Amino acid sequence: MYEPAAGANEGLKPLWHVGDGQMLFAGCLGRNALHSHSASVLLAGLYDDFRLKLGRGGWFSCRAAIIRAGDAYEFDAGGRPLAVLYVEPTETSAEGLVALIQETREEQGALIGQQSDLGLLRVIYEDAASSRWVNEALADLIEFSKAGTRPTIDVRVARAIEAMAVKENHESEMDVDRTRPPSVADAARSSGLSMSRFQHLFKQETGVSYRRYAAWARMRAAVSEVVAGSNFTTAAHAAGFYDQPHFAHEFRRIFGAPASRSLANVRS
Repeated sequence: MYEPAAGANEGLKPLWHVGDGQMLFAGCLGRNALHSHSASVLLAGLYDDFRLKLGRGGWFSCRAAIIRAGDAYEFDAGGRPLAVLYVEPTETSAEGLVALIQETREEQGALIGQQSDLGLLRVIYEDAASSRWVNEALADLIEFSKAGTRPTIDVRVARAIEAMAVKENHESEMDVDRTRPPSVADAARSSGLSMSRFQHLFKQETGVSYRRYAAWARMRAAVSEVVAGSNFTTAAHAAGFYDQPHFAHEFRRIFGAPASRSLANVRS
């Protein structure tokens, strides 16, 4: 088993990276309550196992897990470093991450691994300068893993996801309407489908509703703002939240823990 040198990780700040088609957290975590995401998730203990609970099931220990979009789970890393890689549906599905873990079994729709070959994630966590190269490294990792899996999602859904990106250069941080994603009706109209057909297609392709994915896209934008140096209030307004309490509530709902545990004092 890989072990860091004594004191190697002392003083390391949490790492968040928001990239093209993926987002990564790496840092020490405790217990995150039941939650689910709008993207496929790879969880990996960087140095040892962590505890995982799927839906209403019982707790068990594992080294890595792949959770499908929309599936609820909670975990307890016991204060040890954990990597959480979120991969957007425009990149690949949960099946596209399978090559990254070994000694696997399926449990309640999740893929559980007792081993993983994810030394890259440890290097990203330990290298204080990894922000310079992490986006390319993760893109290469995902490209390797998804080789041979099904093609990307329906182009109409992919375009709707692209349109959800928070608009840049909005006139004011308080101009919330300009940072909101298109409505379901507008997205359906752009896709050339009826609203009911579009919503069905979107959930079929991504595993979650359009509304839930829009909330996820807004959260990604807020995290990106914090990583760039904004405080929580500024990041909340820039990403289209009404205020900082609205952002804090949504962060806890989406990640199962308050933002102060993982998003405060992050690496820039």
